[in-house]
Amino acid sequence: MKIPPETVQKWAITLSEQINAIASKYSGAALLQKKLKDVEPIIRIEDVDGARLVLDFAEEIERMLGSKMKSVKVSVKCSFYIFDYFNALLVNTMDEEGNFIELGGEFPLEENEHFNKLSVNTLMSDIQVPTNVYNKDPNILNGVYMSEALNDIFINNFQKDPTLTWQYFGSSSGFFRLYPGIKWTPDANGVVSFDCRNRNWYIQAATSPKDIVIVVDVSGSMKGLKMTIAKHTINTILDTLGENDFVNVIAYTDYVRYVEPCFKGTLVQADLDNREHFKLLIEELHVKGEAKVKKAMKESFRILADVTNGQGSLCNQAIMLITDGAMEDFQSVFEEFNWPDKKVRVFTYLIGRDMTFSENVKWIACNNKGYYTHISTLADVQENVMEYLHVLSRPMVINHDHDIIWTEAYMDSVLFKSKAHSLLLMTSVAMPVFSKKKETLSHGILLGVVGTDVPLLEVMKLAPRYKLGAHGYAFLITNNGYILAHPDLRPLYSDGKKLKPKPNYNSVDLSEAEWEDTEDSLRTAMVKGETGTLTLDGRAAVDKGKRPLFLKNEYFYTTINETPFSFGMVLTRGHGQYMFFGNVSVEEGLHDLQQPDLSIADEWTYCETDIDPHHRKLTQLQAVVRYLTGKEPDLECDEILLQQVLFDAVVTAPLEAYWTALTLTAPGVDEGMESAFLGTRSGLMRVIRYAGSEKRVGKKFLTPVDKENLFTVDHFPIWYRMAAENKPGQFFFYFIIFGFLSLFEPVCMSRNLASSCALNTHFWRKRHPPYTLCGYCSLSDS
Repeated sequence: MKIPPETVQKWAITLSEQINAIASKYSGAALLQKKLKDVEPIIRIEDVDGARLVLDFAEEIERMLGSKMKSVKVSVKCSFYIFDYFNALLVNTMDEEGNFIELGGEFPLEENEHFNKLSVNTLMSDIQVPTNVYNKDPNILNGVYMSEALNDIFINNFQKDPTLTWQYFGSSSGFFRLYPGIKWTPDANGVVSFDCRNRNWYIQAATSPKDIVIVVDVSGSMKGLKMTIAKHTINTILDTLGENDFVNVIAYTDYVRYVEPCFKGTLVQADLDNREHFKLLIEELHVKGEAKVKKAMKESFRILADVTNGQGSLCNQAIMLITDGAMEDFQSVFEEFNWPDKKVRVFTYLIGRDMTFSENVKWIACNNKGYYTHISTLADVQENVMEYLHVLSRPMVINHDHDIIWTEAYMDSVLFKSKAHSLLLMTSVAMPVFSKKKETLSHGILLGVVGTDVPLLEVMKLAPRYKLGAHGYAFLITNNGYILAHPDLRPLYSDGKKLKPKPNYNSVDLSEAEWEDTEDSLRTAMVKGETGTLTLDGRAAVDKGKRPLFLKNEYFYTTINETPFSFGMVLTRGHGQYMFFGNVSVEEGLHDLQQPDLSIADEWTYCETDIDPHHRKLTQLQAVVRYLTGKEPDLECDEILLQQVLFDAVVTAPLEAYWTALTLTAPGVDEGMESAFLGTRSGLMRVIRYAGSEKRVGKKFLTPVDKENLFTVDHFPIWYRMAAENKPGQFFFYFIIFGFLSLFEPVCMSRNLASSCALNTHFWRKRHPPYTLCGYCSLSDS
């Protein structure tokens, strides 16, 4: 049967009218539009000065990060006294007779909201020692004794700045002092693999940026276990490098070859991608021929000489020689390229049990300001490789350079096993600690590194969402252009039911998220630490990439002083350019704020609940109410945001009665209606459930697990953003899919209720920002 097009068109019109009638009835949009019209006399709209706002945000971030740096500096300056040693693996452990075992002892632990509900001891730090380090070694015992004063310093820092998270001291001898103290849990094999000396914060603080050429002997004598040890040694050296370092790897026999021919004659940045690339190539190395180290050393010196002309790290330079022996007359090479200044250090690693040529290998290191180590087994690799870091730190000690360092973004799934901690993106600020004894000062002895972690989520809260608008956002990058925080940074992937970090999650370049910046103008300016603005046509992907939004974005960026970071923010033309203000009394707003259908964005900071421990269990709504009622006058709250949310509560209050009346009036709610909801720019939401949970198909919709449809630190809800780009007064429809699409998926309708009347001539010339978005969720089964 052929259906005439006119009939289909008539059906479509009828269906459209019915859907809009249902949407209007159950959303209450007309009522809210009328209420907005009534309050126009007390509304004002102000321009957003993006250039000023980005500097204000950057100043707040500087203040926060500055307080963390201050805490680290205080810890470094502390004196050393008293001795108390709680081993984090043994605390609260008893023997068969019920006595606390040695290095254990009673160590009270309490669940703490500030530390993601982990059980901690905020009155004491404790000590972790890797399994491969003897926990009663004299160096360990002496180090624990010398660092005991840090316990009081850590506690004092936390009292002065309650937003601090983990504070720690990583010793060069291998122990790790952590505050607050925790009970350490070994893996399934009873092994504690965590070694603080392998962490980026330790390595970066212990040394300056460096240019490294790794030279490996692949002659016939290196076959078997020797080659296995050599490969492991190279990989371990690569793991000690970061994005501020530069590297290349050369293999030699009677001729020299680059393991990656594309990198011939130069150094490449030691970022994660390049390090992993080298590791793959190293696995393919095969032994053959006779070793001629002289040619390899000449090539290494040439590379390092070339990169001093404006490339590389422009700092430390070193050659890492990995071999089972050196038989040639190689002194002439050093005379030609490195003596008498010895600007390039040479570190040598003798592989295997054969000591026949050990003196030659040792001579190379000792006569070129390097360090010689003998690696006879795989177990020796880690400890011996780390020695070079202590040598490179010597100039910093002798020159009294206690430089603060900041790491790239990372997740510490090794240190913390709980999901709440292991998947928390953070940066660390750290500073080296050197021996101050007069008799050892000239030797440049590194005692360890002091640091603290800074969750990036807390940093980004200093750029409040409500000031950026529906499509606006803020982001942070490093001096190398890598993203620290960005709403489009997706560092995790699903592995079955588990979430895991992606391999390169902390080396995502800004150009990969802001791909509209085809000329790299934004990236280049931010990497250089400049302050400025830029306008780009943007296309934002929402609803998990299924829907595009075409926007005109204005970028504002500046540097964060005393850090290697730059801060940027985006405001969209139209919605992001104006702020909407209304004025109501606290008494009136408080009454409406406590209605049962109302909530506010719990990830936003209306009031700072993390300063006073007594406030940490409060939700944001509870904190706001207690502050406004005078029960908690000491709470630090955002007065502008509070005024906005009070105004929104008053203006939207009639909807609660309207929605309730629909449920009570005969014949009741139409079959298939599930929810009606409303959201405002202040993060306020009102929700009514027309159907019980047993009847709702969209059971997860607008629940805490449904992040896409809630106000979060990163974004406004999808339905809010889509409706904001729709024509004022029209509904926007889309499916809400949880899992696989079925015939009975809920349909979400949302509507932009922009105030359309002018308050004065000035406002007639502006398109008013979307103030309130109102929608409902229905079951499309008819």
